Amino acid sequence: MKTEHKKVALVTGATKGIGREVARQLAKMGYAVFIGARDRQRGCEVSEALCAEGYEAIFLQLDVTDPVSIKNAEGTFSQKADHLDVLVNNAAILEDHGENLTNMNAELLGRTMKTNVVGPILVSQDFLPYLKLAPNGGRIVNVSSGAGALGEMETYAPAYSISKTALNAVTKQFAGALRADNIAVNSVCPGWVRTDMGGPTASRSIEKGAETIVWLAAEAPQNETGKFWKDKKEMEW
Repeated sequence: MKTEHKKVALVTGATKGIGREVARQLAKMGYAVFIGARDRQRGCEVSEALCAEGYEAIFLQLDVTDPVSIKNAEGTFSQKADHLDVLVNNAAILEDHGENLTNMNAELLGRTMKTNVVGPILVSQDFLPYLKLAPNGGRIVNVSSGAGALGEMETYAPAYSISKTALNAVTKQFAGALRADNIAVNSVCPGWVRTDMGGPTASRSIEKGAETIVWLAAEAPQNETGKFWKDKKEMEW
């Protein structure tokens, strides 16, 4: 059975942290939200918790590093919805705290790029037909980082930082390619957020970290595309 909600969103990496909060806020705004995640148990727990609050949330098993998993997720999605208003590419990894690019392990670099860059490309490609069917124009929001801004970059987490710079480039490429299809594509720096990745001493709450992502997903002007945002303001690449 397909959702009867007029607005549909897919959030990857949605079982915890910023992804879970974005999914919760979008559900609260009336979206049917697909909870994209590798872990079936945690994904079901999150979707069931949102449903218990009166929202519509559907777990979608999705490993962004596995093209077959993405294809299977697209097939499952097609049985549940006939369009997609919003895709939030949130799934990411940060494994290189304290690392230096001069002696970085090639496997670590490869994993980071596969998850943080190739994954969002493949998910966007496979779900693009549904974004094109969004009645008021589709939206892709890529969760990036200030660590990927070239003007601020030095030696912090080089694999992660480089991957977010590349994700910003992916954002610009998709924005240009999809402008004629009325699909807005933007990147967001959520700031340093108190998540598993950001740690307990981070300066921002999860709610604050999700704020601009949700704004771009649901409220920003549709003609705002190909930009890098923080706190609802455009920032330097």
